[in-house]
Amino acid sequence: MERRSRFRVGVFLVVVALMMGVFALRLYKLQAASTETAETAAKADSMTYMTTVKAARGNILDRNGNILVTNRASYNLVIINYVLFNSKTPNESLLKLLELCDKLGIRYESHFPVSEERPYTYYTDELSSIWQGYFREFLQNRDYDTDISAATLMRNLRAAYKIPDDWTQEQVYKVLSVRYELELRSIDGVGLENYTLATDVSAENLAAIMELGTPGVVVESGTVREYNTKYAAHLLGFIRAMDPDQYQIYKDKGYAMDALVGQSGAELAFEDYLHGTNGVKYTTVSTTGEVLDQYYKTVPEPGDNVELTIDISLQATAENALEKVILDLRANGLNNSNDGKDAEGGAVVVQKVKTGEVLAMASYPTYDPSTYSQKSDELNKAEYSPLYNRALLGAYPPGSIYKMVTADAAIDYGGIGQYYEITDKGKYTFYEDQGYTCNCYLYTSSGITHGTINMQQALAVSCNYYFYEAGRLTYYSYYDKTKQNALDIVAKALGLGEPTGIELAENTGARANAETKKKLYGDSAGWYGADVLQAAIGQSDNRFTPMQMVCYTSALANGGVRYKATILSRVVSWNYVDLIKKQTPEIASTLQMSDEAKECIQTGMEMAATSGTAASYFKNYPIKVACKTGTAQHGNTDMGSDNASFVLYAPADDPEIAIAVYVEKGAQGGYLSNVCIPILDAYFSASAKYETTMTENIAH
Repeated sequence: MERRSRFRVGVFLVVVALMMGVFALRLYKLQAASTETAETAAKADSMTYMTTVKAARGNILDRNGNILVTNRASYNLVIINYVLFNSKTPNESLLKLLELCDKLGIRYESHFPVSEERPYTYYTDELSSIWQGYFREFLQNRDYDTDISAATLMRNLRAAYKIPDDWTQEQVYKVLSVRYELELRSIDGVGLENYTLATDVSAENLAAIMELGTPGVVVESGTVREYNTKYAAHLLGFIRAMDPDQYQIYKDKGYAMDALVGQSGAELAFEDYLHGTNGVKYTTVSTTGEVLDQYYKTVPEPGDNVELTIDISLQATAENALEKVILDLRANGLNNSNDGKDAEGGAVVVQKVKTGEVLAMASYPTYDPSTYSQKSDELNKAEYSPLYNRALLGAYPPGSIYKMVTADAAIDYGGIGQYYEITDKGKYTFYEDQGYTCNCYLYTSSGITHGTINMQQALAVSCNYYFYEAGRLTYYSYYDKTKQNALDIVAKALGLGEPTGIELAENTGARANAETKKKLYGDSAGWYGADVLQAAIGQSDNRFTPMQMVCYTSALANGGVRYKATILSRVVSWNYVDLIKKQTPEIASTLQMSDEAKECIQTGMEMAATSGTAASYFKNYPIKVACKTGTAQHGNTDMGSDNASFVLYAPADDPEIAIAVYVEKGAQGGYLSNVCIPILDAYFSASAKYETTMTENIAH
């Protein structure tokens, strides 16, 4: 009996245990089902999107650490499709937003390729090939024929988007154009991120927009390029969105399609350093726009900082001095005559002789880089082309500053000593029987001559007659022996008509020789004695940039050693911790000059400053300079005043810097000393003198 009772109790306990197991299993299944349902519900009520977080560009600094170009924080308006279209009235919300943007003057961009006015037409040809491709994908996604008319497309989209019938045509177009952008971003495979409605919105406008409470409109932070100087516009350059051709280049480097890249100047030259690496951020939002989760997959890394060789204070001095001289010429002419009153533009370049570093590079007229984006259209149409970088792109006849080439060739290739004397007769008649004569400039302007002079004196007073004769004798004596052009050999070695090595885009110009003449005028163009005479004084087809002229002058100061020109000092990491690159001087070419040639050129250029064509400006200057004036004649008075050139290096006995100045229709080179004197004052003085009284514009 007791045994049976124990058995019954055991059976009961087993049954209870089984029942508890069943209940536990059912409870587990219920809990699992409940959790799965909750997760499904959460997923249905949220969406995760990716944002590319653009890296800030690196700073651009001058040689003294002054930040010239940097970034400031900006705020962009972005629309999240998922949130907007989960709201009750997306069209109405969108219209209110766009009308407020119009009222506030906030510009928003759409690539919707249909005209705003009737009759509707396409303007796809004005879009890049990329956006044309997006439009085709848009049509394909909607199963529209690729040849659908613009009017039919507008009608279909208005119906598909449920645009109210009582809206005006302007209101319809506003919303359609933005909804097109939003729909593109919902098409699989297109790969576009959320639509950025407006960039760099001011704090005041941002507050007004956010107060509107438009569903799906969020604020994303970014940066905008900021220029801390009004100087060096051509040298610093600017950035803007890539064109299709540029995108083909940069996409392989991981650039986003809407990336801003350097278009000119240092911004372009050092793009690879400045650009930085974008980051990727994931954000999960609810249907109401609440941020549920946010994290970075990769953190953006700013670009490296680029330190330039220029001194922004010296740059300011150079720009101001160049502008002052050109405006004075326009107002008063040279020596109160009409010569120079038609002066157009000009350039000045300052270079360290022993390294090739560019300390200043000015082109006039210029513009303020901080306002370029707002005034680009106006600048493109402005008189005298302020966007044109004359220092690097303007190739000009050098005039008499070329005579040091002829002097070296005469001594080292032509066997003519520095004290070889020639009597200036005013009119050079060697080729008179061939119908060609040419005059010394002094004879043309005043009817007198330089008399009997040697090569040093000829450099000092810039006697064309002397260099006609010396150039002719040198050219033919050397050519008869070697079939080579001695003038061309020297000019090339000194960097004329050759790349300077500068990191920016430049015009390499041309040297006057038989090859250049054939290239310009055809194979039948001969090279004659008259060409030799004109080439010897810096005329004919000689065309050089102010940058080449300063490199040439530095090479003369170095006794024939020419360094590559550079505007790069070094590159450091964004936090200034790591040195990425340091520029070192590099020899570009060397001319083996005899001691006699060096002495002749040095003495002749010093004499130009003390007793020659620039004496009225430099004979009492406290620092000894070696210089040369130049006047490039048109040969046609209808073309206006002659062009003016001027080069120098200083101190003459231990050169540190070289300067080259050129002014279109500047009349005569000596007056350009007034550009150089403030630069020399600023460079050699403990405190820069920004206001220097100009010497009276006496013709030389």
